[in-house]
Amino acid sequence: MSSNQQPQLNPVRFDTLTSTEKIWGLTNIASALGVSTDKARRLSRLDDCPIYRPEPDGSFFAFRSELMAWLKTKGK
Repeated sequence: MSSNQQPQLNPVRFDTLTSTEKIWGLTNIASALGVSTDKARRLSRLDDCPIYRPEPDGSFFAFRSELMAWLKTKGK
């Protein structure tokens, strides 16, 4: 890779570059929550859990502030 080329953009790098609180992908959401990917998938099915998937085949995403607020209500 030459000095002019940037690393490939992926969801983790995108989150870092844009300094957004949006977390893309179930793996990244699970990491933010400190749970396994399977547990994050199960949590996303709860009505009150702020993990979103706009279409059946769409990517999971969440907002860090919503996740942290939700965790506080759960007494984790």
